[in-house]
Amino acid sequence: MSEFFLEVFTEEIPARLQSSARNNLLKLFSDFFERESIETHGKEKAYSTPNRLIIHFDKIKKDIIKKAEEIRGPKTEAPDIATEGFIKSNNIKKKDIFKKQTDKGEFYFFKKPKIKLKTHDILEKNIPIILNSISWNKSMRWGQHQLYWGRPLKSILAVLDGKTLKFKYHHLNSSNATYIDKNLEEKTKLFKSFSEYQSYFKKLKIIIDNNFREKFIYDELKKISLRKNLKIEIDKNLLKEVTDLVEKPKILFCSFDKKFLQIPEEIIILTMKYHQKYFSILDNNGKLTNNFFVVSDNEDSNGYIKSGNESVIEARLSDAEFFWRKNKSQNMVKQVSELKKVNFFKGLGSYFEKVQRIRKLSGIISDELLISKEKIEIASSICKVDLLSDLVGEFPELQGILGGYYANTQGFEKDVCLAVSEHYLPIGIDSKIPKKPYSIALSLSDKLDSLVGFFGKNLKPTSSKDPYALRRSATGIIRIIIENNKKFKLRDLINYSVNLYSQQELKIEDSNLQHEIGEFLVDRLRNYMKEKEIRTDIIESAIGNNGIDNILDSYKKALNFNKVIKNQIGEDVVFIYKRASNIISEPIKKKELEQMLNADPGLFKNEMEKNLYKKIHEIRKFFTNIANENEYQNMLIELASSKKEVTDFFDNVTVNDENDAIRINRLGLLKMLCATFNNYFNFSKIDNG
Repeated sequence: MSEFFLEVFTEEIPARLQSSARNNLLKLFSDFFERESIETHGKEKAYSTPNRLIIHFDKIKKDIIKKAEEIRGPKTEAPDIATEGFIKSNNIKKKDIFKKQTDKGEFYFFKKPKIKLKTHDILEKNIPIILNSISWNKSMRWGQHQLYWGRPLKSILAVLDGKTLKFKYHHLNSSNATYIDKNLEEKTKLFKSFSEYQSYFKKLKIIIDNNFREKFIYDELKKISLRKNLKIEIDKNLLKEVTDLVEKPKILFCSFDKKFLQIPEEIIILTMKYHQKYFSILDNNGKLTNNFFVVSDNEDSNGYIKSGNESVIEARLSDAEFFWRKNKSQNMVKQVSELKKVNFFKGLGSYFEKVQRIRKLSGIISDELLISKEKIEIASSICKVDLLSDLVGEFPELQGILGGYYANTQGFEKDVCLAVSEHYLPIGIDSKIPKKPYSIALSLSDKLDSLVGFFGKNLKPTSSKDPYALRRSATGIIRIIIENNKKFKLRDLINYSVNLYSQQELKIEDSNLQHEIGEFLVDRLRNYMKEKEIRTDIIESAIGNNGIDNILDSYKKALNFNKVIKNQIGEDVVFIYKRASNIISEPIKKKELEQMLNADPGLFKNEMEKNLYKKIHEIRKFFTNIANENEYQNMLIELASSKKEVTDFFDNVTVNDENDAIRINRLGLLKMLCATFNNYFNFSKIDNG
């Protein structure tokens, strides 16, 4: 077994390109080895630093044996030119080919002998081809070279079993050397093994393994925070990005002037995170401090890097402070009319028109939530004003949040400020949701208006694209309803929203709009329930024909049945339903029970029929009791409690009685039972296997 490693040294690769590039490179080689039947054993890994893409296979077979095989060519009656092409392409002579009959006719063949190939030779020939096939999200060409790559290439190191793999790739010749930057001079270093390669960089305190580098940074951030009695909540995406920006990480503890803490903390955090790639630091009460971490790529013995970064962040925060003071003093009510100048979407009006629709829609929702219509209409009117601010232009992620801050400084009620701040929530499956009634009303109105508008313009999400984040909006609606334990007449709200567009003379083109949005919301409900690890068959049983006005019920019924499906209650419920439904399935197909809405007690011949009939009515009474509306667990217990009556019925009653009227009546009784069970949900879709 041999060791193979390859390093591509380039000018600095942006962090956003690194991860996909190293993984892509490893996959290309892994797939190639598999195609060529080159056996690999042990570890195969990809690494990267800002300048290096590295792959390593610690055990790879030196030689491969290609078995003898018969290669089929053209049919014997094919034109001569086809036969000549076959001979030429396989580098053989005419005497080497022979005829052979197959089930598809007579063909020319030649016998390819068993051959032994060296992995070394195969790699030298194919590495340039593999490198050519690597894909970059963005590529560039430089100098006089014709090569397009992520960043300009400077060297290629390729070693197999301690020996250099020699090949030419565009303007570069491979070697066993790489560049080492030291004191602004480019020097090279030769390597024969990967362990030698690793050891050398370790001495330089360069961590080539990006996973180790990420862990090192994480541990250091936590360790320093603990030592200084502070807290840090590490953003995983920022951590990964910073990891790919450095190769020799050094953590610097920095600070800025405390006066900037008067700015909303979200502005400070985003300034540090997005513009400077700094980590913000909290005190033990979770309050933002004026300290932050910088992950440097160099030692900072003189403190120059630390002071430089502190100067940069103070300059940025000064700009943020200026815009904050400017924007918060601008009267929000007077600014509402300025939204006429800001387009929401072509054909869907301006943001001024959108807030007018939201205002009326939230007013309807306020009736269901028993909150002040006047107050929610105020919140709706000003909820988009922050789009006019300089800070939202700089930090689009703060839409709504800044609006809430502006509203607070201008003396709006707390409920109004919170509603404005939270009306974009939730922004993901794990994001927090609005909990207060005014926030719920505003968030729902905003999302429903967007769904109706974009669906009405036939701008629905496709399987791969969702440019207007409509899936997020729909999931937000689902989460708000379920996690706040609320019921809304979504069908009515959608229709009302359509009318609001019409009142503004904005044409909604889709005539099947309500159905399509309903299906879209139900599909999001499916996904939501899958995230909660509810069985697929239970999800489909719960959704059934309930529609969008019963989202909360569908979820709760599914959740509760999912909990009991494997215990006695669940088993009993499924057993009862399946036993009854199996008996009536054939008569239903024959349409014998079409007119049967209820069984006739006058035709009962024994107590078992009477007992089952009585039990069915007890269950129906339970289901219609308002007090039991949300007692989904008790509903299941009530259904399961009919097992005795059902078992007694089947043990003592002959369903297919000779008397046709009695037979139909008994089948009708079982139909009543199944229909009663289906008041919970459609048990026919449950897999009882």
